[in-house]
Amino acid sequence: MSRLSSPLKKELGDKNAQVLEKTHGVTTAGELVLVLPRRYYRRGELTPLAQLVEGEDATVVAEVVRTSTRPLRQRGGMMVEVVVTDGRDELSLAFFGRTNQVGYHQSRLKWGRAAMFSGKVQSYRGRLQLVHPEYELLPGDLDTVMATDAEVLRARADEVIPVYPAFKALPSWKTAKAVATVLDTLTAEDVPDVLPSGVRDLEQVPSKLDALLYLHRPTDLEQPPRGLRHFELEEAYVTQVALARRRAALAVLPATPYPPREGGLLAAFDASLPFDLTAGQQEVGGALAADLSRTSPMNRLLQGEVGSGKTVVALRAMLQVVDAGAQCALLAPTEVLAQQHVRSLTRMLGPLAAHGLLGGAVSDGPQVQVRLLTGSQSTADRRAALLDVASGDAGIVIGTHALLQDAVDFYDLGLVVVDEQHRFGVEQRDALRAKSGVPPHVLVMTATPIPRTVAMTVFGDLEVSTLTELPAGRQGITTAVVPDWRDNYVDRCWQRVREAADAGHQVYVVCPRIGEEGEDDDGEGVLAAPDPGERPTRSGRPRPGGDHASEEGQLFDGPPDEGEGEGRRPPRGLYEVLAELRARPELAGLRLGTLHGRMRPDDKDAAMRAFAAGELDVLVATTVVEVGVDVPGATVMVVVDAERFGLSQLHQLRGRVGRGDQPGLCLLMTGAQEDEAGLGRLKSFAETSDGFAVADLDLASRREGDVLGAAQSGRNNSSLRYLRVLGNEDLITRARRYASDLVAFDPELVDAPRVREALERLEEREAFVERG
Repeated sequence: MSRLSSPLKKELGDKNAQVLEKTHGVTTAGELVLVLPRRYYRRGELTPLAQLVEGEDATVVAEVVRTSTRPLRQRGGMMVEVVVTDGRDELSLAFFGRTNQVGYHQSRLKWGRAAMFSGKVQSYRGRLQLVHPEYELLPGDLDTVMATDAEVLRARADEVIPVYPAFKALPSWKTAKAVATVLDTLTAEDVPDVLPSGVRDLEQVPSKLDALLYLHRPTDLEQPPRGLRHFELEEAYVTQVALARRRAALAVLPATPYPPREGGLLAAFDASLPFDLTAGQQEVGGALAADLSRTSPMNRLLQGEVGSGKTVVALRAMLQVVDAGAQCALLAPTEVLAQQHVRSLTRMLGPLAAHGLLGGAVSDGPQVQVRLLTGSQSTADRRAALLDVASGDAGIVIGTHALLQDAVDFYDLGLVVVDEQHRFGVEQRDALRAKSGVPPHVLVMTATPIPRTVAMTVFGDLEVSTLTELPAGRQGITTAVVPDWRDNYVDRCWQRVREAADAGHQVYVVCPRIGEEGEDDDGEGVLAAPDPGERPTRSGRPRPGGDHASEEGQLFDGPPDEGEGEGRRPPRGLYEVLAELRARPELAGLRLGTLHGRMRPDDKDAAMRAFAAGELDVLVATTVVEVGVDVPGATVMVVVDAERFGLSQLHQLRGRVGRGDQPGLCLLMTGAQEDEAGLGRLKSFAETSDGFAVADLDLASRREGDVLGAAQSGRNNSSLRYLRVLGNEDLITRARRYASDLVAFDPELVDAPRVREALERLEEREAFVERG
């Protein structure tokens, strides 16, 4: 058994292993050494107390003179003040927290005890102090230490100290001690390199063992980035090998070709269009037509700006397949969007949408039946839909997760279109693909623009097409930030809503949650927007904690957690906002409606129909309206608590207005203060309407999220443990080239067993390769 596979129980004992598993989620020696420090600091040269400078980092060796405690009346808890001396001057140290937290420090820092203290010099009431300094207890009093260990202390002061993720039960120094225990016994044979030596030489990265030493035991601050580079490259390389193998496997699969047919549905549809396709739509349409005509399955990602006409492009591809006698399935993430697609496609098809047969073979000319299949349909409607799907009478089947059920049996499924692909897991997409004996062609669509690096990393097994042009006649959208702590801004916001309604336009008011007390939000809502900060680790966003004590004893005994951050105002719910709108005099008489995920499907559909028909002035909704909803008369959107939404989600939302011949207005209402990062994010968002620029901003603030798995968002669930897809484009591009060369030469990885083992571990963790 590999040394890295050794259980931590064997290495560190049961108690220590349990704490490590609970905090870091690790169970083996190999997993532990991959828990990387979150930052590094150098203690710095030993400084006499008389030479301390406010604002600078400093390290001092001093002896405890006295300690005292006092309660903190306003903030709660206790403060312990420790006064130390270097024999000439005195310095105050302050520790804050609950009684047991500060008591821990007081019990260790007793009179006459010498220690090395490190931290940033601050000033309080004209006196210099260190607040929550890192410290290391030293043997003996100050005179003894300085007489016997002066040189050692100077060397220790110059050390680079790693700071690991910290938890209540596990401060940073204890993780460091655990890692050191394992690292001490590792040899080069225990840490084999996954990266081929040729790739490492070209990229000038250290071996894996050296990389670990650079990260955990750096001798200078230049080594950690070099060590991290090894793991970034390894992750990029293994990911790209997986995708290269997937591309190679897809290339040899058989598929039924569906070439264009003269005089069929597609030709009739093109002739009926009241507008000209944009150049981008024509180009992408040509690529799809060529893909569908081949004997290998199409696997293409179509991304485009909100309102760029992806639906028309997808419908033309579906009609080409129906012309050839096969069926198409369109998978939508919500019933609202599925119903919207039925209405949109039926409206665009006009007289071509009827109770037709596959191939459009009916007496009055080519026609196709568009069928809806959802989980909330009545038994009779569902039975009729299933019969039409199984018999082939339904040429285009639109549905939600209900399409994935075993009871749904297609007559001849030729094309699968997945709308807003980020809402579906890999297993769900595969379930629909499996409903055809011969692999169907696959088109996945998203209105969330994807940076090139993400496209290479996440969708490297797909060909990517992009629509950037908006159809002629669109007037654009203006975005403005509305601080809700400024009454005049809020008043003007609701006045604009009134003005839009008086002009005969519709208004969306989007809330982050439904807000009925005691209930969940049925999967709706938004991510709590994170503060851009330190790079997340596998273990989350911990604080530095504890001291680097040199005393013997249990690895995991030590100080309690150093306190928790303050919460913020809870997000406002839909019904709370609805009550506020009804109470505002400037909105008196407006027709208000609601739409959220817990409404009955018929009620949701009725609300959308009433809003689209102009029977409602204002629709107060959750993010159920985020994608696919098309109401040309809607010109204004107010997003409540906008700082709680991801920027790409806000881009999707504001794309719901300005879809007709009138300009759109998106008002971002926020409680974020001037000094908060959330307000800066919203201001940056308001300054651009470019979806790709928004995607880069969003990626920079939210990080990658679970970009390789079923979940596509969130800071701490990323399948990419080291690689940053933002800022590592060149590295990913080179890794893609190295991986393609390897797979072309050795597709089964016979001569690359370590790469094959790494792939098996990746597939076990995420099962993301079966994406196409």
